[in-house]
Amino acid sequence: MNHEAPMWEFMETGIHFNLANVLMMTIASLIVFIIAVTATRKLAMKPTGMQNFIEWVMDFVKNIINSNMDWRTGGQFLMLGMTLILYVFVSNMLGLPFSVVIGGELWWKSPTSDPAITLALAVMVLGLTHYYGIKMRGMKNYAKTYVQPMGFLFPLKIIEELANTLTLGLRLYGNIYAGELLLTLLAGLGTSSAFGAIGAAIPMLAWEGFSVFVGSIQAFIFTMLTMVYLSHKVSDDH
Repeated sequence: MNHEAPMWEFMETGIHFNLANVLMMTIASLIVFIIAVTATRKLAMKPTGMQNFIEWVMDFVKNIINSNMDWRTGGQFLMLGMTLILYVFVSNMLGLPFSVVIGGELWWKSPTSDPAITLALAVMVLGLTHYYGIKMRGMKNYAKTYVQPMGFLFPLKIIEELANTLTLGLRLYGNIYAGELLLTLLAGLGTSSAFGAIGAAIPMLAWEGFSVFVGSIQAFIFTMLTMVYLSHKVSDDH
């Protein structure tokens, strides 16, 4: 994993972009888009194939929402939840089969193995919770939640918001990065010698399977916490 990132400076402004991140986020988005279009192109009363899969995802996300808030309030977040769980899952899986290094620069990886991307997702999610909190409860009632039941708790509320953002993003990053790092080490052992290849084959296959499990769990946790944070902002009973 000790490879440089392909960086590009925008018109000599000092603003740099990680081209690998841009590429992998675009690929993840395209895969999710293709899944959605394929699954809903020919809808049938008796779902099969991709339609069956997307309906299972929909029911799964519905259960997540219903476990945190009533459907009348949370139903509007169904598409958000489905988009998040599919995007994060696909992003987690992209770097598992292989990585691509060109000229010492890492081009193909899981986008969620970069903290800039996971923290950007976390900031987006927490930003949406504030937006919907204000939209559904009104600015005055929403602002009161930061000083109730006691005004001196306001600094703790701010710290909580920052902590939620950091933990939501860094939890996802840490799990995916650690998985890819170990796979890279095992791959290095496998190419060191014939004995190394034999010794690394079984652990590498086992870790690949475990990484699929971890990536799936992290997609679920990210979506679940999103709905938890939303419920705290939009529901009066929180």
